[in-house]
Amino acid sequence: MDTPVCSACKTREAFFYRPYSGERLCKKCFTLSVESKVRATINHYHMLGSAENLAVAVSGGKDSLTLLHILAKLKRFKPKTNITVVTVDEGIKGYRNEALEIAAENCKQLEIPHHIVSFKELYGFTLDEIICSARKKGQTELTACAYCGVLRRKAINTGARQVKATKVATGHTLDDEVQTVLMNIFRGDIARLSKEKPVTNEVHPMFVQKIKPLCEIPENESALYAYAKNIPFQDTPCPYASEALRNDIRGMLNRMEQKHVGTKFAVSRALERLRPALEETAKKEDFKTCTECGEPSAMDLCKACELLRHVQ
Repeated sequence: MDTPVCSACKTREAFFYRPYSGERLCKKCFTLSVESKVRATINHYHMLGSAENLAVAVSGGKDSLTLLHILAKLKRFKPKTNITVVTVDEGIKGYRNEALEIAAENCKQLEIPHHIVSFKELYGFTLDEIICSARKKGQTELTACAYCGVLRRKAINTGARQVKATKVATGHTLDDEVQTVLMNIFRGDIARLSKEKPVTNEVHPMFVQKIKPLCEIPENESALYAYAKNIPFQDTPCPYASEALRNDIRGMLNRMEQKHVGTKFAVSRALERLRPALEETAKKEDFKTCTECGEPSAMDLCKACELLRHVQ
């Protein structure tokens, strides 16, 4: 049987088959195709201006580090864009230290400044301490991921402000975005669903605008890019991840994608078409100032401070 040849260059041996397009790609053409897609996504959604102070949220995992390396290459096209990495240290024993080291290693290799935001310094507790306290008090209705998601978002925004970023890029892939869409549908949360977009709205001066350059890259291609480029990343799963609803959604979507190729792209495109109607339906938020921390909030107490009150 003949060895498959790359559909793009027609010369090198293919090492990856892309089911939704029917392409077989060699390693070089595959990595170039991912970089090209990310550039096209940035341009399509007008994610970056000619000069930005860009914060890149890097956890140490495959997606955020794939994003960092691609954005570092894009600096050739946008030389006036400065990049700073922001990493959140949640304080997860036996897990986060490795990720911090890997993030620092990549930053050193790329000669990019590295800024760390710590849960302990920002909130007075590590995530481990928050979960331990919540469980001792019988607060079992919320998973560790529910606490972490809210507190991480606030920490990333705080870190982006600390480095004076004009925008913050996150490593959310197509899979992440589609999973979030279905989670919000299952919860009946139309307001959150309407906010799920590649570039967030500028709703308050204290919120740094978020962009998601990997939002049209499947998660398996983000991982393969990191392997193909020999990018060191943490592949140990978070010890709290098994508790998350997202895991169930991920499994369901992956099964659907295997049986019906293109399902994830179809859900993403459906949301794009529905977004104008969703935004019209969702109530516009009037932001107040959180009475506890002074951050903008839809309520008198922001969600992060509300959760922290459970464990104090």
